[in-house]
Amino acid sequence: MLDDIYNKRILELAADIPRLGRLASPDATAKASSKICGSTVTVDLIVKDGVVADFAHEVKACALGQASSSLMARHIVGMHCDDLRILRTTMHQMLKDDGPAPTGELQDFEVLTPIRAFPARHASVLLTFDAVVEALDKLS
Repeated sequence: MLDDIYNKRILELAADIPRLGRLASPDATAKASSKICGSTVTVDLIVKDGVVADFAHEVKACALGQASSSLMARHIVGMHCDDLRILRTTMHQMLKDDGPAPTGELQDFEVLTPIRAFPARHASVLLTFDAVVEALDKLS
């Protein structure tokens, strides 16, 4: 069953994480940590008119946290802040409540669906979503 969560696509995403590093002058920064595994994700955002204009992150996580962060980095620029909040809720519901995976332009996140069967792995997958929303909250 571990082969389901550490599949080829997850490992590819973990090995190729875009937008690594930090922004020189972010509008907001947040760090999320997992008490279970010690993984951390720090995000920097620049937001213009309610839309993410730039993003960078430091990812110190397992392959699942890296894959999740990789997906976030591939999609976040150009997303509306409200849509990022919805994405976080959708991901929490997908993993913890057997909810549906994101659809449409965000269907790539569906690759994380098999992780719902491994509650101990949820925290590292959700770090990037929690950090992004925490950073957005700082802008309010």
